[in-house]
Amino acid sequence: MTELSKAGSRMVEFRRIEFRMPPRTLRTDGTPRRVGVEIEFMGPSARIAAAALAAGLGGRLAEEDPHAFQLEGTALGDIRVELDLRAAHPQRRAPVPSAGQGAGQGAGPGLPVRAAGRSLAALLGPVVPREVITGPLAFDRLPEVDRLAALLHGAGGRGRGAVLLGSLGLHFNVEPPDLDAATLTGLLRAYLRREPELRKATAAGGFLAARGLPPPFPAAYVAQVLDPGYRPDLDALARDYLAANPTRHRGLDLLPLLAHRDEAGVRAALPPDEKVSPRPVLHYRMPQAHVGLAGWSLAPAWNLWVGVEELAEAERSQAARPGPA
Repeated sequence: MTELSKAGSRMVEFRRIEFRMPPRTLRTDGTPRRVGVEIEFMGPSARIAAAALAAGLGGRLAEEDPHAFQLEGTALGDIRVELDLRAAHPQRRAPVPSAGQGAGQGAGPGLPVRAAGRSLAALLGPVVPREVITGPLAFDRLPEVDRLAALLHGAGGRGRGAVLLGSLGLHFNVEPPDLDAATLTGLLRAYLRREPELRKATAAGGFLAARGLPPPFPAAYVAQVLDPGYRPDLDALARDYLAANPTRHRGLDLLPLLAHRDEAGVRAALPPDEKVSPRPVLHYRMPQAHVGLAGWSLAPAWNLWVGVEELAEAERSQAARPGPA
């Protein structure tokens, strides 16, 4: 069943398999569900990687800063390529106007801040991952992201799951079938049941891969959610999650989804420097990227997530069956 296996050379072996579809491919409003993909890698600069993707996928290349590029109108839609270091992109940090200063005054960081960001990026660039971020894609377009990964590999992309400083993430931003409490709790519960298996599969790459895994959910929180009587409404689900997990560093990160519903409430529960991007998705961040392996596919990691959704759907169907008379 496991699609990630450990070879004798401690290298992860990826078998060519098909991308499976989850049981529910439509949202409750009848529109197709979508998924965004984030791939981290080492090697070429963001500029070189973006140029390679533009050559292979088309589109117009726009520079946001020396370490962040936007590809617009590619065969896979809009794509962002950047150094995964917030300090390298100081223009994204909105300044707080001083008293008497209008909203349009003082926009953007000053020259010293930008210069410091460039210097830090130049210093840390060799050891900080680069990241490719796609927009939302229909599930059946995921095989095309394999082509994107192949283009990165061809441009000199490196990485086999993790580096000394941590994981090289392969993250899926999955739109759930519904944003109601029952659906979200069911998916979270299924994930928690499968988390040990998912961690074992991802850690098959060896010591660095295992060390790069996000921390598991606290045992007390797992017990709370897996209790058959746990049926929270959205407010309780958010409150319980934030109390136990005031961090994005979980294999299944619900902060973006919870912040989409109540950004102020989520930010108030988090440390000031915690990174959150509100959006109505499940941020599945357990998998690791292996751009350095020729022929690497996202399919094994994606299919493990589909297994989570299959379990959630099986439990939902069982709960909907009428009990014995």
